[in-house]
Amino acid sequence: MQKITLEKIIYFFTGSVPALGVTFAYVIVSMIFGTIIGTGLYRMKSSHSKVAGFLANLYVTVVRCTPSLVMLFLVFYGLPLLVGGEAGARMEEWPILTFVCVTFSIFIGASSSEIIRAAVEAVPAGQAEAGLSVGLSGMQTFRYVTLPQMLKNAMPNIGNTVILLIKEGALAYTIGLRDVLGQAYYLSGREMNAYAVSMYIALTLIYWPLTILLEHLFAAFERALTPWERKGKRAALRRTAEGGAKYAG
Repeated sequence: MQKITLEKIIYFFTGSVPALGVTFAYVIVSMIFGTIIGTGLYRMKSSHSKVAGFLANLYVTVVRCTPSLVMLFLVFYGLPLLVGGEAGARMEEWPILTFVCVTFSIFIGASSSEIIRAAVEAVPAGQAEAGLSVGLSGMQTFRYVTLPQMLKNAMPNIGNTVILLIKEGALAYTIGLRDVLGQAYYLSGREMNAYAVSMYIALTLIYWPLTILLEHLFAAFERALTPWERKGKRAALRRTAEGGAKYAG
């Protein structure tokens, strides 16, 4: 019979929190390389080459249709076999974290290509033309006019992707990664799995605050990227208040 005790909840919580460093490591690396892959896919889709567009769409479709756990196993077990020979044998000695980062870079690459496409298309073409018309160079127009709006448009989807990656990445415990979930299972094994429910409660107390914190963090980033919107809203509210005061008077 499973037991739930506060002592064991604290035990699993304090024992698993230090493994957040591993979780953040594969999230950061996967987001960086996934964004690079996604940028390449977006350029292929937006090019005039039908072959490049077809290959990019094929990549996105295949990745989207493959469960992340299946992809993780394919990379971890299949990549050394695919390479073969001495190089494949050396790959088997890679740290597990490397295979996790490769897997989720592939996974994020597909979704980030769509995020980039949506962010670019959401910026009106007239914005860049206006920047060029006032004397900005092409690079200055992109940096000061287009890029902030692209990031603002993409920020909610980037935040969702990071949160999804943290949760999907927990599946990496199945190949032996000692992230938060892997560390919790390791500690549970030392207790003969007699306190599994306490372990899951502790994990919930780790993932919930982390997710809420990230949601607020990305919302703050989004607001920071659009200071003119806050000024406009404050001015509009001020004008509304002044108009109401005049009407009341």
